[in-house]
Amino acid sequence: MRVTVLGCSGSFPGPEGAASSYLLEVDGFRVVLDMGSGALTALQRTGHLYDVDAVLLSHLHADHCLDVCGYYVARKYRPEGPAPRIPVYGPAGVHERLDTAYRYPAPAGLAETFEFREWTEGTHTIGPFRLTLRPVWHPVEAYAMRFEHDGTAFAYSGDSSVGDGLVEAARDADLFLCEASLLSEWNEPDGVHLTGRQAGEHATRAGARRLVLTHLPPWTPGDRILAEARDTYHGEVELARPGAVYDIASGSG
Repeated sequence: MRVTVLGCSGSFPGPEGAASSYLLEVDGFRVVLDMGSGALTALQRTGHLYDVDAVLLSHLHADHCLDVCGYYVARKYRPEGPAPRIPVYGPAGVHERLDTAYRYPAPAGLAETFEFREWTEGTHTIGPFRLTLRPVWHPVEAYAMRFEHDGTAFAYSGDSSVGDGLVEAARDADLFLCEASLLSEWNEPDGVHLTGRQAGEHATRAGARRLVLTHLPPWTPGDRILAEARDTYHGEVELARPGAVYDIASGSG
């Protein structure tokens, strides 16, 4: 499996990159995990704007989904004709949420270009991936995602606060891409986001082999988040950065 960071800024785009979005590939099959503001710029840089097989949304906050509206334009109106219709997976109400954001007047709305499918907790098959969804704590319906293929496991937290579901999603993962938005010294809102220390604790409980911290808002000092995570997780850990590529193999890290 290969993961490319399209955007890793938390809550809104940062001065150096987009909000949350990641390209996951295996054997020529490509999915985009979340599509926050600015994601389409980065996706175009990969050369795979029209080679995406599905979009998978962890939840429906703006910084994780609103570039789907721009992606609709890119796929529907390209000069050589519309790109093939692809699925967009998300929590309940995903179609209505994105139609409302685009303010599409026709009955079909964005479903002309996307086949909207609503998530259910549990295990699904997406192309070559075995995907397991775990509900996580957040103010809206939200899921952590665990992808397995050929003995390799990759976990993505989406947005999450503390909880056993996040640990189970990351159990023995070869790479755990985990949000870490807050410093412990701040009065973090319960049920919204993780501190660097909490991200490290979850990775340790899960036995994850490698930890990459993501979803840092522009005002959050990355060096201090990293130091917090290192206090509670003693494996390989780093900050996500726009354009970073991770080739994941079983037992990596």
